[in-house]
Amino acid sequence: MERLKVIKIGGNIVDNPLLLNQFTKDFAALPGKKVLVHGGGVLASRIQKGLGMEPVMIEGRRVTDEETLRIVTMVYAGWCSKSITALLQSAGCNAIGLSGADGNVIMAVRRPPVEIGGQMVDYGFVGDVTAESVNGDFLKKLVGEDIVPVLCAINHDGQGNLLNTNADTIASSVSIAMAREGFETELVYCFEKKGVLMDRNDEESVIPSIDRDGFEKLKAEGKVADGMIPKLSNAFRAIGSGVERVVIKHASNLLNNVGTVLK
Repeated sequence: MERLKVIKIGGNIVDNPLLLNQFTKDFAALPGKKVLVHGGGVLASRIQKGLGMEPVMIEGRRVTDEETLRIVTMVYAGWCSKSITALLQSAGCNAIGLSGADGNVIMAVRRPPVEIGGQMVDYGFVGDVTAESVNGDFLKKLVGEDIVPVLCAINHDGQGNLLNTNADTIASSVSIAMAREGFETELVYCFEKKGVLMDRNDEESVIPSIDRDGFEKLKAEGKVADGMIPKLSNAFRAIGSGVERVVIKHASNLLNNVGTVLK
């Protein structure tokens, strides 16, 4: 069975030219088949604030009204996607930047209002994605030609509408879809921390491994919160759906065997 890695990088890395430049070089040096999923939320939030808009985040997910959708599409599918693709090309990695609408690679379903903390929350133009939403056959053809897909967080609903999706969810869904295409799949979340921290103020308090019960305990104790919640939730969903291994680590450690392993 052929191996494939799905790597996801967060917005803090994408927004840091030095870190992003080194990451793309490391990614290019990573052997074997691979797919890259990227965020860009830090830049999107900065642009929103520059326009006098206050970003609204609930449980690590961005509430996306029509104007916010325009901004995140320009940031994710435009600047971030093409900048990353250009850096990968310069490092000798033949990449292609895609939104979910390109090649119909990922379709999404607009999320209905949900109850959170006793209140109904309408996330707006936010799409939910599952492994069934991913065109795994198309991605398999690309990686079979040694073309690396670079996927952003913008997808479509098949009715002409764009939707904003949490990039961690996309990475998890893509990894599951590729496992179903016959790959031995590993999912790696790369961000600005060395792993999942026991103490968010202590960069060295990396938890070597976490199981599902441990995650629920950490969440109940408030030791994991905000953007880490969807990251870990999606990671455990992947493990339960055929993905061999999930690792959370600092982007600078992509080629090193360190971080938090989920089991």
